[in-house]
Amino acid sequence: MKAVALVDGEHAPAVVRTALAELPYDWAGVILVGGAEKLRGTPDYGVPLLDGFCEAEVVVDLSDEPILDPAARMRWASRALAAGLSYVGADFRFDPPEYAPWERPLLSLAVIGTGKRVGKTTVAGHAARVLADELDVVVVAMGRGGPDEPELVETAPSVDELVQLSREGRHAASDHLETAAVYGVPAIGCRRAGGGLAGRVFVSNVLEGARLAAERRPDVVVFDASGTAIPPVEVDRRVLVVGPDDDLDAGFALYRRLVSDIVVCVGGGRPDALAAETRLRALEQPTGRIAVFTAGDADASEIGGDVVHVSRNLGNRDALRAELDGLDADTYVLELKGAAVDLVAEHALARGARVVLAANDVFSPELDEALLALAPVPA
Repeated sequence: MKAVALVDGEHAPAVVRTALAELPYDWAGVILVGGAEKLRGTPDYGVPLLDGFCEAEVVVDLSDEPILDPAARMRWASRALAAGLSYVGADFRFDPPEYAPWERPLLSLAVIGTGKRVGKTTVAGHAARVLADELDVVVVAMGRGGPDEPELVETAPSVDELVQLSREGRHAASDHLETAAVYGVPAIGCRRAGGGLAGRVFVSNVLEGARLAAERRPDVVVFDASGTAIPPVEVDRRVLVVGPDDDLDAGFALYRRLVSDIVVCVGGGRPDALAAETRLRALEQPTGRIAVFTAGDADASEIGGDVVHVSRNLGNRDALRAELDGLDADTYVLELKGAAVDLVAEHALARGARVVLAANDVFSPELDEALLALAPVPA
């Protein structure tokens, strides 16, 4: 296997030459990653000194601390994996995630993230809505609570329908249900289990969901990722959603940045990402005393009216139950996240209150321009 080795000046060149001879690789060369000040002139490793991976199939780390500490090794691993190469050390190995082929439309776009609650579903729904002005768009969402078989939702489900799903034991706040209800585009729900450091999943039915989307012959399929996991299918473009304080050069965040075409930060400004703001909007006019339930930092004042309670605990059931105990409101405005249906909606309906869903609208001229630049021209 064609390989390139990472070496450092802490190791004597003669030691490195011996190691290269003993290891079972066809060496394209070595990359000197640091410690050159300890060397006497240009070192002779018996193979070329390189400044890139060239045509290697694997990157072999022959360095060590203090030149490459764990953080530096993760950065090299990210670069290797983004180039489609395995990264191997004395007692570790990282292989690049595999992305399955499928019958892709004119444009396939995956919205991925550096973590949970950074705004992936909001950005994915926004992207779908922007592109749907001129194109036929389907969203494929994957989640840890998704359905056993890919499920197509073509029309926006009502609150009553969501409550019925919850009573049947379903996760009624799955991302595909939110997308269909809030953004008004057809959505397919999928599931996944597990997530590797570079976003690979152990088990999913996303490929089957992609094939179901392809059967509709859309112009665009938008994939909504889950947590730090990446949809395990080939796509044309990726949008990375990051938090204001995320270090995109640390760990496998660097991998996600390297395999993405657009980086967007929701709720904050940073020089390495397009800025996006969100505003909470009730899908129907709330009346009377209003309680607002959100999963993030959305400004509840955007709702208007007489807001008497604001909760940001849709992802924390114990805290949510404590808030609901004794709460008296006429309209419950809620994002379709976490326990929004099985706890909040049920609580409201049991008291005869209205339940109104809310959208987190994205405002980002730069993001809209970048998305429209990706838009294909239908034949």
